[in-house]
Amino acid sequence: MEEKSLVFHIGPIWFDGTVCLMILLTCIIVFSLVYFATRNLTLKPKGKQNVIEYLIDFIKNILSDNLPKEEIGNVHLFAFTLFLFILTANTIGLVTKVVLPNETTLWKSPTADPLVTLTLSMTIILLSNFFGLRKFGTKGYLINSFVKPVAFLAPIKVMEEFTNVLTLGLRLYGNIYAGEVLLTLVGQLAMQLPPFGFVLALPLEMIWIGFSIFIGAIQAYIFTTLSSVYIGHKVELAEA
Repeated sequence: MEEKSLVFHIGPIWFDGTVCLMILLTCIIVFSLVYFATRNLTLKPKGKQNVIEYLIDFIKNILSDNLPKEEIGNVHLFAFTLFLFILTANTIGLVTKVVLPNETTLWKSPTADPLVTLTLSMTIILLSNFFGLRKFGTKGYLINSFVKPVAFLAPIKVMEEFTNVLTLGLRLYGNIYAGEVLLTLVGQLAMQLPPFGFVLALPLEMIWIGFSIFIGAIQAYIFTTLSSVYIGHKVELAEA
């Protein structure tokens, strides 16, 4: 049967309650992890402080490869939060699966929903254009982003803004959604062919969960890297 979500509406606007709850839970997890890791900081880091400082340096290295040095500080905190959010959102759906008797799903990865990933990608593209507009002004931004190096490429560059939204968002969605679908199919194998299905499904489930965690981490890295690339294109002076 087709998977359904918990839905509600405020006035004429309908919301996916499952996605809203999972996004809220993801934000709580990210905040809790960072809060816990940054309590009682010392000059000689160890344990949890080492982990959070490694992540901070990891994100800073990504930005330093794609952004001018003076722009890294403006984007660093955002990129760090973005990476942790996507990593957590990609992984949270692997923990368990809660489905009501009427096939309504109460637990899944937020990034297994295309509206979430496309919203994230649209935010990145809008933010990159905002940074370019703030740095160069309206005229300089239009010239740097769409006229250089040759003016006749302007229509293609405008179209590229929309394709970047689609490719960035759908890449993330496709990878996470496919992983969750396969986990569901493996789980159904255990229920439909007892007891041999369970014996076969358990190792397959464990292997695929491990692989999905790896894919989720890679996708978080790719999304953050591409985001810094798009922002870098807008804040760097294009060659004439």
